[in-house]
Amino acid sequence: MDKIYDQTKIESKWYKFWEESGFFKPEINPDGKPYTIILPPPNANADLHFGHAMMSIEDILIRYHRMKGEAALWLPGSDHAGIETQVVFEKHLQKEGKSRFDYDRETLYQMIYEFVQKNKGNMEKQLRRLGFSVDWSREKFTLDPEIIKLVHQTFKKLFDDGLVYRANRLVSYCTKMGTGFSDLEVLYIDRKDKLYFIKYPFQDGSGSIMVATTRPETMFGDVAVAVNSDDPRYANLIGRTLSLPLTGRHIKIVADEAVDPEFGTGAVKITPAHDPLDFEIGKRNDLESITVIGFDGKLNKHAGKFIGSSVEVARPDVVAELEALGLIEKIEDYNHRVGTCYKCGKILEPLLMEQWFLNVQDLKQKAITAVKKGDIEIHPKNFEVHYFQWLENLKDWNISRQPVWGIRIPAWICNDCHKWTVTDGDTPSTCCQCGSENIEQDSDTFDTWFSSGQWPVVTLKTTRPGDFDKFYPTSVMETGYDILKAWVSRMVLLGLYITGEVPFADVVLHGLVRDPLGAKMSKSKGNVVSPMEVIDQYGADAARMALVYGTALGHDQNLSHPKLQAMRNFTNKLWNIGRFLIDFKPEDAKSLRADQQFNNKTNEQLNNRADKQILDQLSQTTIKVTVALDQFRFHDGADVLYEFIWHEFADKYIESTKERRAEAQPVLEYVFRTSLELLHPFMPFITEELWQKLPHEGKSIMITSWPSPK
Repeated sequence: MDKIYDQTKIESKWYKFWEESGFFKPEINPDGKPYTIILPPPNANADLHFGHAMMSIEDILIRYHRMKGEAALWLPGSDHAGIETQVVFEKHLQKEGKSRFDYDRETLYQMIYEFVQKNKGNMEKQLRRLGFSVDWSREKFTLDPEIIKLVHQTFKKLFDDGLVYRANRLVSYCTKMGTGFSDLEVLYIDRKDKLYFIKYPFQDGSGSIMVATTRPETMFGDVAVAVNSDDPRYANLIGRTLSLPLTGRHIKIVADEAVDPEFGTGAVKITPAHDPLDFEIGKRNDLESITVIGFDGKLNKHAGKFIGSSVEVARPDVVAELEALGLIEKIEDYNHRVGTCYKCGKILEPLLMEQWFLNVQDLKQKAITAVKKGDIEIHPKNFEVHYFQWLENLKDWNISRQPVWGIRIPAWICNDCHKWTVTDGDTPSTCCQCGSENIEQDSDTFDTWFSSGQWPVVTLKTTRPGDFDKFYPTSVMETGYDILKAWVSRMVLLGLYITGEVPFADVVLHGLVRDPLGAKMSKSKGNVVSPMEVIDQYGADAARMALVYGTALGHDQNLSHPKLQAMRNFTNKLWNIGRFLIDFKPEDAKSLRADQQFNNKTNEQLNNRADKQILDQLSQTTIKVTVALDQFRFHDGADVLYEFIWHEFADKYIESTKERRAEAQPVLEYVFRTSLELLHPFMPFITEELWQKLPHEGKSIMITSWPSPK
């Protein structure tokens, strides 16, 4: 054996061997109980980041259950990632001096598709470098034609069941990205702004009422001033008419219990087309909605002389005009939370849009019940409260998006009767209501979470005949806790709706991997770490082990080079143990038969106390690691193996055998071989290399039987 372990000679060799031998397929254990994990599909628009390496947890589970003789399927895939991919592609266009507006819809879509396919190939190579034993023969992409067909069918079923509807509502809209978002995608930040106190004169000239607002530029869309119905300061003013400044329009003072008497003056301007609370107040008081900001972020014709100005430019100009008229009473500093685009950081505009909405009220109750009844268990359990809180407060879901890149909504508007025709993807020839041929498809695409929310269903229904019946519901959904709301909850919603069964039995949530200083990794910060860089330096086995060693499930961790180095040292320790055992060839050495096992009976026949003790410790280690994996306590399993192999086996037992090597060789080989089998799910490459050099049965450590305590 080489004196120093060189992962560059080992890792690619064994991965190729495993894949070509078909060991990643569940058919390797044809009679085994199904065990299924669907890989959370990485975005197919860029290389992996180090957080993706946390999916090593899934490989630990798959390798463990494969060794237990189960038909273990780990199904890989990638996500088209909607707006995120289009943003990444636009940055490439900008480098060429171009933009998305230079191309028609079909051309732009095809260009992004080719870009994604190239990146998808890079991403798959990286998953292989990590040692992920996914079944590549069943790989899926969210824009595979057969998957698009099933997503369309779900939409049609929801529509036919009255759960999908079209409505003109306020949507959080990014004027830079050119799309609306759901509430979950809004990133709220604390911001220091100004609070403007503005006088709204009474129509009869008898005085004014003062309102407080952070958005004077939207006053051109005001349709009322509202006060709390229980506020005694304004009881005698309700119903009076005001002259709206800068417009000449007349508006009323209305009463509504939603107005906070403690905010500002207790009187607020009502702009239903540009504020969610105002929208609700407007509905209750039968007020019209006047849109004054367009999808380009600029004021429209209702703004008079300010038409064409952006919000940023219009605000100070409007304030200056009001000050000139003596209508600004005062201006104060004001700290509040504002919604921003999670992609570009721009403040989102609440804008009225006709969109498709999913009625989630009944669906979310079933998703809540599934966890409360125990049909789905969430690990760690403390994350259940986040799951329940999110679903209990969930409003109807806006599933429309405006980017070209995505699954286009299969709905056609009739330009004659203005009714919608919804299909399961087929293009209709006429309107289903009036029979007119003058129909036009909705230009919007689905929210990415709508398609990926069906991922366990649509993947297994489009792989091989019988896969869905055999492998659904899946066993485990393992992912980061940060997408419990956005993705996991929606998979439960839609999985229950489509199939009547939960999509998975256990939800396993890992924490985030932050940079060495504890900051969240971000491309804008320049602190993103590539897993390939880490693997090149420390090896895949060390990187995988470092991610689970010493960090409990669900807890964040910093990228720790000392811990990575410690696990690299552990890799070297394993190699040196192997050299010590495997290169021992004296003539009088006893050899361990490939099929030899130690049990209670043979243990009793051993004369040496140290032999008996190490075998007993191995048995206890086997029990502890098995229990740890069954309970998703990966850090406990890693810790137990590290302590046993390094300290109990290497430091103590091996040292005790140096004066009786020939006699102890069978025990040494047996304990080490079994230790490698227990360690294999965590560190697959070096364990395969060393296991192959020891007496063994079978073709590979990854398909040998999981050790049982003796």
